[in-house]
Amino acid sequence: MLARYRDRGLVRTVAERVAQVTAGSPLRIMHVCGTHEWAITHNGLRELLPRNVEVVAGPGCPVCVTPGGEIDAICGLALSGKAVVTTFGDVLRVPGANRSLAEAKASGADIRVVYGVSDAVRMASEEPERDFVHFSIGFETTAPTAAIEIMRFPPRNFSIFSSHKLIPPAMEYLLRSGAAIDGFICPGHVSTIIGAKAYEGLAKEYSKPMAVAGFEPLDIMLAILSIALQRKRGVAQVYNEYARAVRYLGNELALRAMETVFVAADAEWRGIGKIPGSGLKLREEYSDFDACVKHGMGTVGGGGMPQGCSCGEVLLGSLRPEECPLFGGECRPDRPVGPCMVSLEGTCAIAFKYSGLRGRR
Repeated sequence: MLARYRDRGLVRTVAERVAQVTAGSPLRIMHVCGTHEWAITHNGLRELLPRNVEVVAGPGCPVCVTPGGEIDAICGLALSGKAVVTTFGDVLRVPGANRSLAEAKASGADIRVVYGVSDAVRMASEEPERDFVHFSIGFETTAPTAAIEIMRFPPRNFSIFSSHKLIPPAMEYLLRSGAAIDGFICPGHVSTIIGAKAYEGLAKEYSKPMAVAGFEPLDIMLAILSIALQRKRGVAQVYNEYARAVRYLGNELALRAMETVFVAADAEWRGIGKIPGSGLKLREEYSDFDACVKHGMGTVGGGGMPQGCSCGEVLLGSLRPEECPLFGGECRPDRPVGPCMVSLEGTCAIAFKYSGLRGRR
């Protein structure tokens, strides 16, 4: 089945149709998904599009937008010996304001990489004499897994530090800020949870055509064509190109779990600022499993980008990775300065690895 979505001839045919539909008129499309950026760059899709059509990456990497202050707070907790910290592997090397989790681990902190929240819960069950804090990062894709574990009432020595973010409020923030965006490719993974319906209000209010897309080359090219056709016809709707995986209402069980355990809250996005209603915090009835409450961490945030780093502008789509003065020189995947060069979903890391760009040496 997927072979059809990777057919070079079909992808080129759709790209040619995009050129016909736009007829030289500028069209600037943003996506908000690190996997989409990987697929676009890895498959050379930008090179197939006409020059008047631009596809830019937005804040689609959850690790990249995690505030440096939160990373420092988690490092501090781990270094104090009060808790074992668990998190995902791509978080380890992300620089905080002062240090990374990898550096804290090298200094003796007990920080462990897990594949999922359930691994952290299991560790807490096996070591009841120690406190465990899971640094819970991700968009709507990973938040339900944390919610389900909390609903099961894990051991009392387990808690989470929620750094979960919500995509639609970030999209609205970009539109409200006046960013030059003619349409959105909506994220595939997130949309499997929240559904295509979640974007309809934004499309209507801001008159921006949108398309939910999968991750194969044809998926993405068809989404671009849909946005181009909508714009030409003067409509702004949400086209679900990824219907084989995304339902209109999303995953209702996952959404119910999130709503049960979490409540939306204002959240800091690194390099962007505070976005209203874009984060998830534990409801009061689950405060026993809230690391901030349990360990008296208080309000944590702040910590912008390292000096000279342009990750903030890259996340906003206002700057290409190679336009950052550090790209490929001081900042490389083996010695990252900014968060966008760390994660596999980071725009700078993807550009460095797949686009043939190596910046300044």
